[in-house]
Amino acid sequence: MHDVLDPGSDRGRVYRSLVRHPHESAGRLAARTGLDEAAVRAVLHELAAADIVVTTGPGDAGAAWEAVPPAQVVEALLRHNDSVRTALRRTGTELERLYRAARRESGHYGALEVVEDHARVLAISRQLQQSARRQLRCIDVPPYSGTADFYLAQEALQRERMAAGVVYRAIYSGSAFDDPVAWPNMARMIEAGEQARTLDDPPLKLAIRDDDLAVVTLAADDRPGVVSLLIRPSSLFRALSNVFESLWRLAVPVSATGAATQIDARDRQILTLMASGATDDAIARHLGVGRRTVVRRVSALLAALGATTRFQAGVQAARRGWL
Repeated sequence: MHDVLDPGSDRGRVYRSLVRHPHESAGRLAARTGLDEAAVRAVLHELAAADIVVTTGPGDAGAAWEAVPPAQVVEALLRHNDSVRTALRRTGTELERLYRAARRESGHYGALEVVEDHARVLAISRQLQQSARRQLRCIDVPPYSGTADFYLAQEALQRERMAAGVVYRAIYSGSAFDDPVAWPNMARMIEAGEQARTLDDPPLKLAIRDDDLAVVTLAADDRPGVVSLLIRPSSLFRALSNVFESLWRLAVPVSATGAATQIDARDRQILTLMASGATDDAIARHLGVGRRTVVRRVSALLAALGATTRFQAGVQAARRGWL
């Protein structure tokens, strides 16, 4: 139901119309939104099932509808995100136990190879990128221990692969914004074309090449350093691919301006009102400014936050401490 706050979706159009025009019938909503009345009724029943709208009159044909306050909707969506992340982390933990147990019990799992040599771990990272044909998906988590030279070498390789048509999709921990070496590298790669999103606390370090190889990097259990697990096509590979895609949908797009951007008090007010579901007109009236000014500032804030919807902007702004 995240798209209920997206003005471009059918749910978003119906909900926003109810925010502006309380106690409307399905027929009136159809006229206001330009949607077919049957489609509006279907959307209303979906939203009612999710406690986003309520009916205020008897009977489906003559019923009037009312929007649940946007602040409540945003809080409910954020709670849902938290529960999904918790479930994903729990699933990831169980998967790790499963393949560790499989190694102990059988001594061999055909789709899995353990690499403990540090030099080979680094070589695998380069080889993974050099051999990618279509895309590379990765989740990057701290600690960020690479040197400036390491990141410069990685940048050169990534630019070369992106120029060859390889798509990079990366999920970063929110703490990357605070790292003096990792964040500038991240910003430069986004400017070069990398698709980047952030999560507060991604559950694992992962890289997936096309649809044929995944590499999970973990802290070694019995010594300093890390080990890499190479996973080839298998049920485990599919599970890791699904974990990435689920986290990608939850993550928030980030622009190259990132956390370094500062905002003034008025922009903070605009963001707060946006997060509460206020329209551009309502924000303009509240702040005593022209609607064009609000539209211009909203557009600039969305760009600065790397967000495509107001909901994403609210989440990203809250993560960066702007609200």
